Amino acid sequence: MKVALDAMSGDFAPFSTIKGAIEALEENKKLNIILVGKKEIVEEELKKYKYDDSRLEIENADDVIEMTDDPIKAVKDKKNSSMNVCIDLVKNGRAQASVSCGNTGALLASSQLKLKRIKGVLRPAIAVLFPNKKGEGTLFLDLGANADSKPEFLNQFAIMGSKYMEVFLNKKNPKVALLNIGEEESKGNELTRETYNLLKENKDINFAGNIESTRIMDGEVDVVVTDGFTGNILLKTTEGIGKFIFHIVKESILESLISKIGALLIKGSMKKVKKKIDASEYGGAIFLGLNELSIKAHGNSDDRAIKNALKVAGKFIESKFIEELRKIMEV
Repeated sequence: MKVALDAMSGDFAPFSTIKGAIEALEENKKLNIILVGKKEIVEEELKKYKYDDSRLEIENADDVIEMTDDPIKAVKDKKNSSMNVCIDLVKNGRAQASVSCGNTGALLASSQLKLKRIKGVLRPAIAVLFPNKKGEGTLFLDLGANADSKPEFLNQFAIMGSKYMEVFLNKKNPKVALLNIGEEESKGNELTRETYNLLKENKDINFAGNIESTRIMDGEVDVVVTDGFTGNILLKTTEGIGKFIFHIVKESILESLISKIGALLIKGSMKKVKKKIDASEYGGAIFLGLNELSIKAHGNSDDRAIKNALKVAGKFIESKFIEELRKIMEV
């Protein structure tokens, strides 16, 4: 398995990206990584580590697409950026997947332009596995690839999401729900009402009806579909709430000696809670619907998040997920 990693993108690059790559190599002996970035910087950073150099390559890329860059313009103008070169390596068959924590819009544009959509796919979707009460995870899509969507797009997201759960998590006949402001069929705006009708008639999925945002982590459904605008807001809101809760807990612990002692007694349990809701534990988000694997990690990914994103890429490669998705989408 060979994965191209954008070593120069992200808030903590190249330190976190390279450290995460080394950790991923240590955990998965089948994995091979191509670090893409400014060669002299990458080589200097690698001097800090001991690693199997037979499983690690460096591909030079002199430029970097910044978070503030215009996505389309940056993809066109910065052809030798680390992000573009990563996608080129996948396109040319030198890597089976790409991982980047750079500019989302630019990564999506580059991935669509170079890797193309699977025949029959109307739009790709950003898919992320959310934690849930049952511990299995709920797939949520679209989380930002399409700010403006049509019912036909969401109908396909449901099909692709179902296949994700079947192949990647061995979930048989996964339940699919539509995010809405109420459970009743008549609830919602024009988009959700029309989408509901399509999903209800779709024989390729196990449609469970509408679901409200308060219930998406209950674990009662396996896939939740929505438009990219709504999904992106929900994703960032849940991340913000998680950080806020831990901020409040930390402040409360520091208020008195008794609370500090109590915190020591539940330290192990709190670590488990933090791990379960920490976004870095879930690796990256896949651009679902493309001919090859392009995975987006969070912009503020630390080494652990990078390691997990690379592990996710490895799992997708091993499962032959893209091949399985093509079978149902190209019909």
